[in-house]
Amino acid sequence: MDFIIPLLILAIPLFNFLLLGIGGVKMSHRLAGTIGCIGMGTVLVLSYYTAFNYFFSGNEAFIIDGVRKAATIFNVTWLEFTKNLVIKLGFLLDPISAMMLIVIPTISFMVHVYSLGYMKDEKGFQRYYAFLSLFSFSMLGLVVATNIFQMYIFWELVGASSYLLIGFFYTLPSAVSASKKAFIVTRFADLGFLIGILILSFYTQTFNFADLTNNPQNVLLSTGGATFLGGSVLTWALVLIFTGGMGKSAMMPLHIWLPDAMEGPTPVSALIHAATMVVAGVYLVARMFPLYLMEEFALQFITVVGAITALYAAIVACTQIDIKRVLAFSTISQIAFMMVSLGVARPEHHEALGYMASMFHLFTHAMFKALLFLGAGALIHAVHSNNYTAMGGLRKYMPITHWTFLIGCLAIAGIPPFSGFFSKDEILSACYSQSMFWGVWMSIVAGMTAFYMFRLYFLIFWWDTPDYSHHHHKPHDPKFAMSFPLLFLATVSVFAGFIPFGEFVTWNGHEYTIHLNTVIAVTSVVIALLGIGAAYVMYSKKNEWPARLAGLVPWLWTAAHHRFYWDEIYLFITHKIIFNGICRPIAWFDRHIIDGTMDGFAYITNKASVAIKGFQSGKVQMYVWWYLIGALLLGAITAVCWM
Repeated sequence: MDFIIPLLILAIPLFNFLLLGIGGVKMSHRLAGTIGCIGMGTVLVLSYYTAFNYFFSGNEAFIIDGVRKAATIFNVTWLEFTKNLVIKLGFLLDPISAMMLIVIPTISFMVHVYSLGYMKDEKGFQRYYAFLSLFSFSMLGLVVATNIFQMYIFWELVGASSYLLIGFFYTLPSAVSASKKAFIVTRFADLGFLIGILILSFYTQTFNFADLTNNPQNVLLSTGGATFLGGSVLTWALVLIFTGGMGKSAMMPLHIWLPDAMEGPTPVSALIHAATMVVAGVYLVARMFPLYLMEEFALQFITVVGAITALYAAIVACTQIDIKRVLAFSTISQIAFMMVSLGVARPEHHEALGYMASMFHLFTHAMFKALLFLGAGALIHAVHSNNYTAMGGLRKYMPITHWTFLIGCLAIAGIPPFSGFFSKDEILSACYSQSMFWGVWMSIVAGMTAFYMFRLYFLIFWWDTPDYSHHHHKPHDPKFAMSFPLLFLATVSVFAGFIPFGEFVTWNGHEYTIHLNTVIAVTSVVIALLGIGAAYVMYSKKNEWPARLAGLVPWLWTAAHHRFYWDEIYLFITHKIIFNGICRPIAWFDRHIIDGTMDGFAYITNKASVAIKGFQSGKVQMYVWWYLIGALLLGAITAVCWM
């Protein structure tokens, strides 16, 4: 394949960022939005062409002995440390990067178009589109990276651009706080990622994904059996690399930034949650998957972290009032589903199942989660509130938003024939193939997913209809710029499950035929329907059931509503222990002992200099006088010494 098209896929959003960032202040909102949409639309077409060419063209560059292989389109040297340890910047095309070339531009383009209506009256509109372009460039650069250090560079760019977008409303203290929180928490995680990269590259003398994953046995041999604190060096490296994914993908205990990231514009939430930033951790593990298969402990660690996170987020989502925060915790739970799917993969249990299920769910989740967030944006745009308490009965006023949001809820709940059913069934199959324990655990989480999503749906569109007469206008569906992305993503969410996914996104060069496990599929649907039924009984119309249920275990409801006090725990650790218990005493010692001692030396020196400054007054008579005194003293001392 010619390198021009892949190069343009990266260059266009970068150019748009520079153009809108530097010259946007001189542009009208319409012009800036048009440039942003045309640029991302062009990237969408080029990305589709590239993915189509990879999957369907039969190009000999991609097909070797009848098997679809990875291809490096271009790879230029950037930094060279040793003969072998070289950092390159390139474009890697393989099944999962080609898949992401469909996901990222699709969601990004829909967000660009949607924002024309949602953000049209906002101050800083041009700056917003510049940041969207930077975010898109960063995400695309991350998924096509040819080596782990290039991925890390774009990983950090994603963090920087998300900081800018989450804090877009910089006059609001809550938005500023949320952007700093997201940036700082993920930086701590990324430190672990960087250390893991350095450990891995030190022993393997390479950053290239091809060298690391094509023959993982060589990577294991390159460590020479080195261990640290009872664990192999490779295990430590992989766990540390995964900590970067824990931060980006909001896995416990590094999840606290994601709910607060809802302070950014709603289209930004769709981009962060659906495209790459939050799924970057999943993509990282998938990219390094052959190495993770070599280390049992690393896979167990991923499984445990993912399973605990999935259950925690599902419980919290059942008690939130802000509709965007319900979707935020839903994202945390769904990303954890993907992590668990990768974690339960074992060579003896056909590792392709967990790998393919995770990637399949990443694809379908991107579509229906973007749909749900953009639907939430339409609701917020209509009633000017994020809380479901200001909503109710909106199906009568917003039919397009109602039906598309319902499709998103059915998809995430795993109801056939919607896309989430097929991908979630594969994940549950992977879990049950590993152990009954993980299968039952994740089935419970799946049932809770159906419950909290339809709790949200019924509270918004059915529940008691509030008085909308005090609004400037009655709620209504948004205009075409905002409705089109909803309709498009709803259509994809209906039909995406029928894509023969395993034939395209192959594992280890081999196709994987997706097939339904009838027992698991029927069981999961029954569990989902029970969750939906419970939500219908409790929330389809105003009744006492929600209050009665909360009253049964009030401490649990209160704790879940406050996210089990994770923010308070972090505040206690950072403020009470680290700041007051450690930093403040150190600061006192520095200020009063170290600075005080130095200030004392300075005071004595200053007083002494003032006292003797007359010695060098410039008066000759004074110099002669001191000379005589000195000579007499010297003579006296000499005489005394000779006696």
